[in-house]
Amino acid sequence: MIREKLIILSDLFGKEKSDWISVYYELLSDKYDIHYIDSKDLGEITLNTNNKEDIHNLFIAKSITVAVNNLTTKYREKINILAFSIGGTIAWKAILKGLNVSNFWAVSSTRIRYETKSPKCKTTLFYGENDTHKPDDNCFTKLKITPVFLKNQDHNMYSNPKVINTICNNILKQND
Repeated sequence: MIREKLIILSDLFGKEKSDWISVYYELLSDKYDIHYIDSKDLGEITLNTNNKEDIHNLFIAKSITVAVNNLTTKYREKINILAFSIGGTIAWKAILKGLNVSNFWAVSSTRIRYETKSPKCKTTLFYGENDTHKPDDNCFTKLKITPVFLKNQDHNMYSNPKVINTICNNILKQND
């Protein structure tokens, strides 16, 4: 059986703070050929810091655009994407720019609240109901997307093992 390619795009911390990503690998690797991409590397961020604000500001200033360009250049074949936080924004913009994607799952991608166009692929957005920066209902209506809200969860929910199981089960059910 040939497995479809699944690109996992990190949050803004990348590989330095993503031990939790191994659980996604474990749960999804039977169905997918998984390729992990560090969003900081993709955005060519070389600043040696774990300060969230500094990294975030670099992404906003130029690295989202750099990452989008690098992602659209790297993959020509049809892929699936699972992306976290800033990784979801990068993937969203890359899909709008022509990246060939079948299924797109974005988790805690709050910057989508600034988007006005939706990707032309199957798109599922996951947010913690307590994430203070999640898009509002008007945004989802405009984008014609019904998000999945997870009760009692905040922005960093994607590293919670229980949430990981919920997200992976959703992905696997869509692929059956």
